[in-house]
Amino acid sequence: MTGGAARPAPESLRLPGIVLGVGLGGFVDGILLHQLLQWHHMLSSTNDDRIGVKYYSPHTVSGLEMNTVWDGIFHTVCWLAVLLGLAILYARVTHGRRRVWASRVLWGWVLAGWGLFNLVEGLLDHQILGIHHVHGGPYQLWWDIGFLVIGALLLAGGHLLQRSGRTLDPEAPWGARMSGRSL
Repeated sequence: MTGGAARPAPESLRLPGIVLGVGLGGFVDGILLHQLLQWHHMLSSTNDDRIGVKYYSPHTVSGLEMNTVWDGIFHTVCWLAVLLGLAILYARVTHGRRRVWASRVLWGWVLAGWGLFNLVEGLLDHQILGIHHVHGGPYQLWWDIGFLVIGALLLAGGHLLQRSGRTLDPEAPWGARMSGRSL
């Protein structure tokens, strides 16, 4: 542009990256903590929750069945977040879509979204509602705090990573779209 006219704001990968990060972070939580380690399920601490949800002990067949249903609902929400993030990304990046996957900007926002998932889920489900904890037992508060610390580190690390990436120039074709900082 010439004549000192202001350029439009760079196209943002923030929203699709964060939405993808929330969905992918939820999948890591659900697959690792719910299924592989079996430390908790969606309703595994409702015997002492703060909202009065009926207790479904994960140590009985019927309780595990109900927890598995709610884990499935949780995974469905994660899947929908990933699909939504991909749809937003597809709509916003119209040229050279393959190159965006190598972008520190995108992956920084994905990490930030994962951190945001941990913080919101850790505060809402573990602390405010009390429907489950990372790992029940005498040290559950420490496990919950660790989950929140990991979330804060992912959010901060993702923010720093995306800031170290290049920005998008919406007026240029993708090959020339990257401006500013290096990958």
